[in-house]
Parts: sequence; C-alpha cells; structure tokens
Amino acid sequence: MASDAPKAKKGRFSEEKKTESASKKTESPTDAPKAKKRQFSEEKKTESPSKKTESPSKKTESLTKETETPTNETTDKLSPNTLFGMGNPLLDISAVVDKDFLDKYTLKPNDQILATDKHKELFEEIVKKSKVEYHAGGATQNSIKIAQWMIQEPHKVGTFFGCIGKDDKFGGILKQKAEEAHIDAHYYEQEEKPTGTCAACITGDNRSLVANLAAAECYKKDKHLDLEENWELVEKAKVYYIAGFFLTVSLESILKVAKHASDNNKLFCLNLSAPFICQFFKDNLMQVMPYVDVLFGNETEAAAFAKELDFETKDIKEIAKKAQALTKVNKKRERIVVLTQGKDKTAMASEKFETFPVLKIDPKDIVDTNGAGDAFVGGFLSGLVQDKPLDQCVKAAHYAANVIIRRAGCTFPEKPDFK
Repeated sequence: MASDAPKAKKGRFSEEKKTESASKKTESPTDAPKAKKRQFSEEKKTESPSKKTESPSKKTESLTKETETPTNETTDKLSPNTLFGMGNPLLDISAVVDKDFLDKYTLKPNDQILATDKHKELFEEIVKKSKVEYHAGGATQNSIKIAQWMIQEPHKVGTFFGCIGKDDKFGGILKQKAEEAHIDAHYYEQEEKPTGTCAACITGDNRSLVANLAAAECYKKDKHLDLEENWELVEKAKVYYIAGFFLTVSLESILKVAKHASDNNKLFCLNLSAPFICQFFKDNLMQVMPYVDVLFGNETEAAAFAKELDFETKDIKEIAKKAQALTKVNKKRERIVVLTQGKDKTAMASEKFETFPVLKIDPKDIVDTNGAGDAFVGGFLSGLVQDKPLDQCVKAAHYAANVIIRRAGCTFPEKPDFK
C-alpha cells in the first residue's frame, strides 16, 4: 500500500468496481475525503460522453508484431499462460433482497460503498437468506476473464495473480469460479484477512454494491511473485495487464513484471483505472509509466491524468498524444494510448491519432454498465495476444463492452459471436 495517499481510503473501491467506458475494478487507499465516493463509482462506471474527435484512418499495425521474434499465432496456436494479469481479486456475490435488508444495513437502493464494521454480517446473511450468484471479480481479473471468453480455446491462455484468504469459504468459491471461467488463477493465500468480496444487493432494477477489499490489499511480492514456480508463469507470457488500482497495493510487484516485459520486448499494459490514482498515487504511477506499452483509460481519468501532469489541455486528442510521448524505456515500441469516451468515439494515439465509433445500442437494451470498462480491456487484450492489428483489437473491445452492458454484472453468454 503506498504511503503517499493518506486521503484515498474509501474512494478506492468506487473506482475499482465502477467502469462504464473503458476502465476496471478495485482497491483501497488510506483515507481521502475527496476520493471517498468517487472511487467505487469510477471502477464500476465507465460511460460518459465527451468531445468528438477525428475519424479513424485505414489500418493499424499489430503491436505484438513489433517484437524481435514476431509470431503469427492464431487462436488455434495460442499457448496457455500467454496473457498475464495481476490485481485485486474479489468474489462478486449477487442476490435479490428486500427493503428490510437494505434498511438493516442502511443501504440505498442504488449506491456503491466500502464495507464498514456495521456491514460485517451482511455477506454471510445474504448468502444464508438469499439465492445468490457468484462470479470471479475485481478489475484485472474481470479483463483476463473476458479475454479468455473471447479467445475460447485453448483454456488458461490467461494467468491471474492476486491475494485471497487462506482456507476460507469465499476464497474456495472464488477459486472454483476462476476455474469455471477457464483462467489459470494462482492466488497468494494468507491468514491475516479474508477473501475480498463485493455484494450486489438487488431490488427491482436497482443494485446497491458493498465491497470488502480485505485480502485483496495484502499481496506480497516476496511471498508469491518471487517464487520460482510463479515467476516461470510470468516468463511464459507475452502480454501483461495490470489495472491502476494495484499501484496502491504492490508497486514493487508491478515494477518487476513491467521491467521483465520491457527487457524482453514484450507488451506491458496499464490502466489509469480512476482519477484518484493519478491524484493520490501519482508517484507510483509515474514510476511505472516508462515501461507502459499500452495505456488504457476513460475520458474522466484522462482529464485527471492531464491535470496532474500539467498537460494544460482538456482535449482528448492532445491528452492522448502527450501521454503517448512520455518517456519510455523500451525504444523498440511506440507507446499506444487508448481512451474511451462512453458512447462517443474511442480515441487511440500511437504513431498517428485515430478515433473509432462504438457499436450503437438502444438505451432500453442497456442493463448494467458496471463491467463495460473491464470488458473493453478484455476484448482489446484478446486481440493483442493473437497479434491482431490495432483496429481489430479496438473492434473486439467494443464488441465485448457491448455484450456486457446488456447483462447484469460482468457476465457473458457461453460463447461470443464476434467475427
């Protein structure tokens, strides 16, 4: 946990669980009055219109093809553990509840909060009294899960590292759900805190989200990432993805992975995740930025990033170009910056600047935008890991987000019909 953000405590999960345009999922700083409410919101929310930008140009090159030993792998030739993610795992618990349940825990029908002492019994009670659905959640894990769904075969193309409770009920369910999603999850299990959870308390069309980050914040590099059998899995990957929320948990772990990717000319991807990351964890973020090959964010996060770095512009094109031009260690690759803008065009800066219209959707078909950002990234990663051109990666990202917003939670049908 970084020490430079005594102000971000309750806001963290907000951003990590809310992601409408192209973001991610959770963490928790220490105690930031200003970041408190925003956090959970941004992580689960990602849809907000912004300015219109330029129209796309013809074709974009594949990023992975910039490697020294390029491959032309297709889905059929993909190997397990080609995609690596590390972040904050949460077990998502969804259930229909009544007004009495909300009143008992002083919950609003539509809200997103971090669990406090008075919510300690909520998670067990909701499981005992309601018919619940469980899903493997958390920003990075969601994106790895979506990428695996888009790829389908082989299973376990995606590897995921994170921290859970040792031998606890929710940790056991989380492992099972990760297995069902066909991702290769290797959790650091510790006894200090229980597995992180997020309860979605559903009343009618409303969802009140309560997150208990718990073990998710306890990841330790020396206890897990540095172990030989785990590091071998890192070395097997060619594309790496970490949501910005993890910057508040284990900067040293991120830097080790990022440096490995840079030294071996592999792709390292990072998500801005939430405004509070730029505002309260700027030093950590900027230590990692020189290693970032692909930077994701939405327009709100991009604006916060631009402000913190004194870009002196609010224009999405200029922000993308300035972020793209920041110092980079691996000179063999141009950085790619991908910024979503809700229902407006997705902006991408590489050697050139392009915009891509999102898939149209009737507002009445939108059920839940909470997982849209994670889904966008997952779709993009599924293209990257298969060496697809960048325009095809964006196309896959838009497709995945479009599917997820038609359903409750970050869930998806059995198979994609993406062409």
